[in-house]
Amino acid sequence: MEPTKEDILTEYRRARADLDALLSGATAAELGRKSNGTKWTNEELLFHMVFGYMVVRALLRLVHLISRLPSGAGGAFASLLNAGTRPLHIVNYWGSRAAALYFNNRRMSARLDKTIRAITRRMDRESQESLSRSMPFPDRWDPFFTPAMTLRDVYAYPTKHFDFHARQLSLKR
Repeated sequence: MEPTKEDILTEYRRARADLDALLSGATAAELGRKSNGTKWTNEELLFHMVFGYMVVRALLRLVHLISRLPSGAGGAFASLLNAGTRPLHIVNYWGSRAAALYFNNRRMSARLDKTIRAITRRMDRESQESLSRSMPFPDRWDPFFTPAMTLRDVYAYPTKHFDFHARQLSLKR
C-alpha cells in the first residue's frame, strides 16, 4: 500500500527526532569515529543522511519535468545517469565528507529542519494526480531507487535512506 502524505510527514518527524537524539547523545569522539560498513565517520554519515532529504528537492523538480516529456526521453536520461554511477559515488563520498565540515553536528539539525519544511510545503501543494507522476530512475545510484518512481516514491525516499544509514552508525543509542 502506498504511503499517504500524512504517513510520509510522520516519518519525516520521526527521522527529525532521531537525528536530534543521535546528535545530543554523541560525544565529539563518537562523531569522529568510523561508522560501520562505510568509509565515513559518524558525523559525515549523519550529514549524508540529512543530504538524502536535501537531494529530494532537486529530484522533485526533475520528476515534474521529465514526466512531461515523451516516454523515451526519460528512459534515455535514466540510462545516461546510470552510466555515470561510478563518478556519482565518488562525488557523493567526497561531497558528504566536505559538506560535513560546514553542516557539522551543530548545523545539520537546522539544515534538516529547513529542508523538511520546504519539502512539506511542496508536498502540501501536490494533488493525488501529481503524486502519481513518474519517470524512469537511475536505479544503480541508490538501493532505494527503482527503475521507475512516482513523486510519492520520491517524497518517501529520504526516510528510507535515513533509516538504512542509521543502522551503520557506530554511536551508542
